[in-house]
Amino acid sequence: MGNRNRKRFLIFIIVPILVAIPFFTEDFTLRLITSIILVVYVGFIIFLRDSMRPDEKYDSPEPEEKYQTGEDASETPYDTDLGEEFKIISPQKKIEVITEDNYTPSSTSQRGSIFKPYDLKENYEKIANEEIPSDITQDEQFSFVLEKLLNVIKEAYLAHTAIFFWYNSNKKRLTLEKYVSNSNEITEQKFDIENDILSKIVQKEEPEILTDITSNAESDVIRYYNNPQAIKSFIGVPLFYSNKLAGVLALDSKMSDAFGIETIYSLGRFVRVISIMISLFEEKFVETQSEQRLKALLGVLSTDKKFDTQEELWTAIENSVRNLIKWDAFTFVYFDPEIQKFKTSKVVNNTSLKYAGEFLEVELNNTLVGKSVLSGVPVKIDDTSVQDYIRFSKSEDVSFDGSFFAVPLIYEGENYGVFCFESLKKSFYTNSDVQFVKNAVKIFSFLVYSFSTTHMLKSLLALDIETKTLNYQSFIERMSSDLLKAVELKVSSAVALIQIDEFLEQDSLFEGDPFPKILATISSSIKEDLTPLSIVGRLSDKLFAVYFFNASTKDVFLWAEKLRIKIARKPISVVLKQTTFTVSIGVASSSGSVDTEEIIKNADLALQKALEKGGNTVKSIN
Repeated sequence: MGNRNRKRFLIFIIVPILVAIPFFTEDFTLRLITSIILVVYVGFIIFLRDSMRPDEKYDSPEPEEKYQTGEDASETPYDTDLGEEFKIISPQKKIEVITEDNYTPSSTSQRGSIFKPYDLKENYEKIANEEIPSDITQDEQFSFVLEKLLNVIKEAYLAHTAIFFWYNSNKKRLTLEKYVSNSNEITEQKFDIENDILSKIVQKEEPEILTDITSNAESDVIRYYNNPQAIKSFIGVPLFYSNKLAGVLALDSKMSDAFGIETIYSLGRFVRVISIMISLFEEKFVETQSEQRLKALLGVLSTDKKFDTQEELWTAIENSVRNLIKWDAFTFVYFDPEIQKFKTSKVVNNTSLKYAGEFLEVELNNTLVGKSVLSGVPVKIDDTSVQDYIRFSKSEDVSFDGSFFAVPLIYEGENYGVFCFESLKKSFYTNSDVQFVKNAVKIFSFLVYSFSTTHMLKSLLALDIETKTLNYQSFIERMSSDLLKAVELKVSSAVALIQIDEFLEQDSLFEGDPFPKILATISSSIKEDLTPLSIVGRLSDKLFAVYFFNASTKDVFLWAEKLRIKIARKPISVVLKQTTFTVSIGVASSSGSVDTEEIIKNADLALQKALEKGGNTVKSIN
């Protein structure tokens, strides 16, 4: 028996001895002591056994080492004679190993590389070259870029929500501009400054950080969610622009201690990027807005525009004010010098809401427009819903709440109208807008003054300025008077309507507008062969009328035919070119009637028959 086995036997023999003692004694104390010793002894044996196992690996190879090294020859079981020794030779084993001779590197598997999808480049270029939509406003372009930046911030800090607010220092209010969130329960509204975490950032104008928000306090601390989101961490930093607090950038997370002091410093760099974006967009917006406004003012002053009618001037004003200032409804109130009253001459409503109609007479007392007219200064209402404002008249039907802005058109101390702008957004128009429009309307005031004065002078004139013939109103009055004379004297009379046939009015062909020269030549041809008893007038641009007193329809028809041939054969020189023009004529007899409109209508029927023949024709109705 080896020494190791002998020691093991002596150790384990004690165990049955301790087990047998309780059976040979009745002393309880001795039994208890024996049981405790037994438990401790057995546990000690087990512990020593487990701890001694690693040593067995090193003890077992001892005999093999002696045989291999031959250090202890006395323990060799037998001796060999000289030359009879032998060696045990193990067979040579083939070892599998990769060397430089059999290693072939793979061209598709490089150290540190990952699998690349086939559309990697396409997807990257789609993200990197994403264009800003062209059909959006300047504010929407800024929101588009801000959203992209918030996406980067959210992913960089593994946040639940990245959100940006504008701060209105006048109203002490935060307005949500843009957010990127894993939640769809963001409250898109304006927040008054109270005692929540965002309000503290505004009040102190310094960053705030929360690392462990309790669930029962979440709705009070964070107000931009409709419902609690189990938010644990929050961080927010102020944004300054022009040395004033302009906004707040905030992040939150559902993990505790998600943000630290170092996050505040890194967010400061992002805030600086946003402030630079604001300055760049503001500069671009100012330049773009200035160009649009200049274009609008130059457009209405274009030299090739003639405002012969009110509708032409009103349309030109509408097109110009579209680029002067933003609005949802525009009204041009015009002072009509003939009736000496202010009326809504042009109304443009871009909404589906009810608004005032055109040709509504403006009441000067207790109305916003009346206040502007009587005072001669602009009127700006930031919120028309705070009370029942009357814009034009008590009879107006308006369901429009927002901002109202009216500026009078004053020239040389006289008021010629009022421009009225309305927006659905409250507090939309600023003092700078008021100042700009106040200066810009000086041009429109002059235009309206010129048109109004010209219109008044024309109404007092009996002659057409271009042809020196009677204008429409004067011709009708003179013709009505001569019809009464013809009836009293029982003489015949007739009317001829002369219209210039259509011709090619192209500047590229005639190097200028040929109509004035054609008009002058034809009007002179008409007046050459008239008797003192005849009257001639210009009813429209290309239409003349001649009333023949004491003349039969046959005589007038012959005169008209001669005139037609004369004009057709007469060349007219227009910028180094010789060409001819024709007229169509309709003749109608008065037949003892004094109804001017009926006689003109009959002559017009004859003229339409002449035009149906292709023009350059004379037709008559008895």
